[in-house]
Amino acid sequence: MFDVVIIGAGLVGLATAREVLLRHPRLKVAVFEKESRVAAHQSGHNSGVIHSGLYYRPGSLKARACVTGAAKLKIFCEEHDIPYRMVGKLVVATTPDEVPRLLELYRRGQANGVEGLQLLTAEEIREREPAVTGIRAIWSPQTGIVNFVRVAEALADDVRSAGGELFFRHTVLSFHPRNGLMGLETTGGHYEARWVIVCAGLYSDRLARASGGGPDPAIVPFRGDYYLLRPERSCLVRTNVYPVPDPRFPFLGVHFTPRLDGSVLLGPNAVLAFAREGYHRTAVCWRDVTETLSYPGFRALARKYWRVGLSEFWRDVSKRAFLRELRRFVPELEEDDLLPGPSGVRAQALSRDGQLIDDFVIERQRGIVHIRNAPSPAATSCLEIARLIVNDLEADLSS
Repeated sequence: MFDVVIIGAGLVGLATAREVLLRHPRLKVAVFEKESRVAAHQSGHNSGVIHSGLYYRPGSLKARACVTGAAKLKIFCEEHDIPYRMVGKLVVATTPDEVPRLLELYRRGQANGVEGLQLLTAEEIREREPAVTGIRAIWSPQTGIVNFVRVAEALADDVRSAGGELFFRHTVLSFHPRNGLMGLETTGGHYEARWVIVCAGLYSDRLARASGGGPDPAIVPFRGDYYLLRPERSCLVRTNVYPVPDPRFPFLGVHFTPRLDGSVLLGPNAVLAFAREGYHRTAVCWRDVTETLSYPGFRALARKYWRVGLSEFWRDVSKRAFLRELRRFVPELEEDDLLPGPSGVRAQALSRDGQLIDDFVIERQRGIVHIRNAPSPAATSCLEIARLIVNDLEADLSS
């Protein structure tokens, strides 16, 4: 029997287990993970950016958690000898109609307390990044890069050092509340806990339903494919280069991301994945497809934005279309500069009426806390999200 069981050994799950043990070292804490390692899915398939908090609606959970979480993450990396670099970010407007949105983004960043933001002219963009073309830009010096798998491994080490246990290849199958405890049936056996915290990412909706929670929001998987910039051309960009995002969508658009190993990621796009773990175009899980297509929210979304979906799909299958989008920012790129790269799957929460849910969603039931939506910047914010979760449970954990 455990006091607290966390489901999911991604960044948010591990950070939450660590936070519980830091505050309550005498509690018995376990993390259940269905894979054989930490950070097997979203936490290990992201672009490795430490976000500054620029994008998010002032007052939202994302805005509050990102700025504070980024500061905590940097301290954590320094304390655990995890390399990171503050390479900064340019958010670049390439057409006049993007400038008002850029200025609104600048206002948001200031309202969120992001330090050091600057508005740049076209000439100042070229001074900072000679290969980048734009008419206006925001410079965000508080944006960095890190290897989030290293962060997850360090979090796991902290959990173990504090007396917590990690159980791999333990898929949670069902929940059975009884006598004030929550029973968990897993592929590794039966367990009981006083409290369960579900940080299951791509499967958060299924586990919420399995424990008696509501059907909404549902998770719809979106795959993002990257190219890699040919190594001889990696000198073209030294900082993160992002487009001005479309406010209708939580995706940030195709961008340039330097990595600690010297490579540069190009992308991602955002296309519907035919499997929740569909890291390849040919990956299909019929259960996942059926759930997505039968959900009223997805059908409403598809009716409204089918043209955008087709555009993303075409860019996914056409390297030249992908290149055209990249050349809006770096015109001298050539097709041979783009090499095959990695991919990731984003667990995007969707409401029944077809709204893409942008903010973090934390839901509490009797004996269970569900993290039902934790997309980017959850990696940057993981330590602060953990603090918020444990704050909410503090009175119960202390009793």
